Amino acid sequence: MSRLFPRTALWSRRLRAALAVLATAVAMCGVVLAATSTASSAATCNGYVGLTFDDGPTGSTSALLNVLRSNGVRATMFNVGQNVQNNRSAAQAQVSAGMWVANHSWNHAHMTSMSQSQMQSDLSQTSSAIQSATGSRPVLFRPPYGETNSTLQSVASSLGMRQVLWDVDSQDWNGASVSQIVANASRLQAGQVILMHDGIQNTRDAIPQIMANLTSRNLCPGMISPSTGRAVAPDGTTPPTDGGTTPPPTGSCTATATTTNVWGDRYNTSVTVSGASTWTVVVVLTAPQRVSTIWNGTATWDSSGTVMTMRSNGSGNTFGFTTMTNGNSGARPQIRSCTSG
Repeated sequence: MSRLFPRTALWSRRLRAALAVLATAVAMCGVVLAATSTASSAATCNGYVGLTFDDGPTGSTSALLNVLRSNGVRATMFNVGQNVQNNRSAAQAQVSAGMWVANHSWNHAHMTSMSQSQMQSDLSQTSSAIQSATGSRPVLFRPPYGETNSTLQSVASSLGMRQVLWDVDSQDWNGASVSQIVANASRLQAGQVILMHDGIQNTRDAIPQIMANLTSRNLCPGMISPSTGRAVAPDGTTPPTDGGTTPPPTGSCTATATTTNVWGDRYNTSVTVSGASTWTVVVVLTAPQRVSTIWNGTATWDSSGTVMTMRSNGSGNTFGFTTMTNGNSGARPQIRSCTSG
């Protein structure tokens, strides 16, 4: 036994050394795998979209926030002032969950039928209720039903808010199924905004699929810029929308709209562009108004039919269009942006 012990001890030491090397290798491999996993799962954001929810807070706001948090979503909540006053804790929970809170009027009335002083009182009261509950005063406003006019826009601006409509309507308010909401949201492009609502089960159920689609296209939820009304990164910056393969616009220009003729069921708008000879102007209509005729430009439309992108076609720096009021005679088009190049 005395002769075997040294060999046994030597074998034991070698075994322990080998096990130590193996353990180190496994640990290193685990570190490498973890790093690889983290890198591969990191989201690549080549553009941002604005996910918005109207009419809160509701009795379902907590459930909505749970779904948004579990899917890594930050969204803009267009709150009704009366609801905020009656459910302050839900408004506070929105902010605590990382959401942006905005103004959606006091009680969701048809604001274009109000006087200017009534508009002022309504929006001011709503902003004060939101500030009292959350500590922050809203910088964005969405008119109920998307109904607006120049007076309402002016009132919102005087209270430090930018009016924000939407590029894509989820149709959740209209009884859309989960699959329909997901399909509508799949049309979102970088910088665009989608209309959804608090308190609708199908909307909550659609969020995971909406996020999966956005992630597959390297789009991420972002904030809505109070300067442009477009979706940007949560820190307010705007990344390339195509991974940087296309240079940004060469500059900005100015587009000025004038209503030139008004009839009972339609009106004409003339837009003059200054600062560029080649330009792209984005114009937003108020539903249910629709453009019937255009001249001196080339137009494309978003899926809602309310956002028109007009490009120069060599016919000069003034273009125009005829808008059918379709029962909404007070609203006028809003110039969203003008870019040159």
